[in-house]
Amino acid sequence: MTSGGRTHGNRPAFGVYVHWPFCLSKCPYCDFNSHVRHEPIDEERFARAFAREIETSAARAPGREVSSIFLGGGTPSLMKPQTVGAILDAIGRHWHVADDVEVTLEANPTSVEATRFAGYRAAGVNRVSLGVQALDDASLKALGRLHTAREALDAVAIARQIFERYSFDLIYARPDQTPEMWTTELKHAIAEAAEHLSLYQLTIEEGTPFFGLHAAGKLKTPDEALARALYDVTQEVCSSHGLPSYEISNHARAGAECKHNLVYWRGEEYAGIGPGAHGRLDIDGVRHAIATEKRPEAWLMRVEANGHGVVTDDLLNSEERADEFLLMGLRLAEGIDPRRYAALSGRALDPRRIAVLREEGAIVVDDNGRLRVTQAGFPVLDAVVADLAA
Repeated sequence: MTSGGRTHGNRPAFGVYVHWPFCLSKCPYCDFNSHVRHEPIDEERFARAFAREIETSAARAPGREVSSIFLGGGTPSLMKPQTVGAILDAIGRHWHVADDVEVTLEANPTSVEATRFAGYRAAGVNRVSLGVQALDDASLKALGRLHTAREALDAVAIARQIFERYSFDLIYARPDQTPEMWTTELKHAIAEAAEHLSLYQLTIEEGTPFFGLHAAGKLKTPDEALARALYDVTQEVCSSHGLPSYEISNHARAGAECKHNLVYWRGEEYAGIGPGAHGRLDIDGVRHAIATEKRPEAWLMRVEANGHGVVTDDLLNSEERADEFLLMGLRLAEGIDPRRYAALSGRALDPRRIAVLREEGAIVVDDNGRLRVTQAGFPVLDAVVADLAA
């Protein structure tokens, strides 16, 4: 058994996250580390820097077997396939890569980017995650997306032909969205999605254009009751169509869960490569929380000078590590093993708090002793975690 519970074959799961920070335009709801550049990106220079940071990370965490690789962003599908290939080759040079490695690339579902899918497949990508976000043009325009619904579905069809595995994202709880509209859209999505969907409630993040519009009363999002009704619709429709949630925002057929995301939620190790990437590495028995410089050009210069772009490298004490395990693990439908929490933190979860939360219907404890949040508990997950961690 590993820190998070499940192993990859007989070995602990180990993920590599690679952040490509560039986008064609900045979506008004997005607070990710993404940047628009009007001059061409020097991809060869960035590819060399990625390879250098991979080499340095592997020297700090040698001997791992990579079970999953995730190319996120930003918009990784703006990279040339040979850039992706160079990054994957560097990972293979410095770590052992499992035969059944999952290699996911995030892509915009535009026709231009879909033409590169075959090149990504040849480079070693075997799973694609498409940022569809909505299946009607008015919503896509309001969300600042550059593709139409038709273009998105065409890209999904191309992905279906080229990759064994694919997923796409939708955003719900959008302005003026009703449960009936969302039910129809979701059924349409499931018909196209095959095995995996990521379904996120629209959240208004500080520092985004939507935050200013919302504060000025120009962007109205659903109230708490309607947002809850939309959440309930999401659970009911997906479950009845064979895609139950395995994590609070992620739905999959059995066996089609995203292996890379499970690395995060089960508290496994992963390396973070690229501008603004985060990692969790165990070095000499201590968990390190690592983050790199966010600004792409500043990251590039740091890597060229020092071999890495790391700006924070914090050692997590046992309580911090246990709290992170709780926070991430309770997002999963499979829940957590409380014994694992006790082993990490040096103290057991409070049985009185568990008893109260069980009475309230927010959690269940199964026959194996695993603690799981119920469907009724998921909308108030933050409060459940805070209560258990206190």
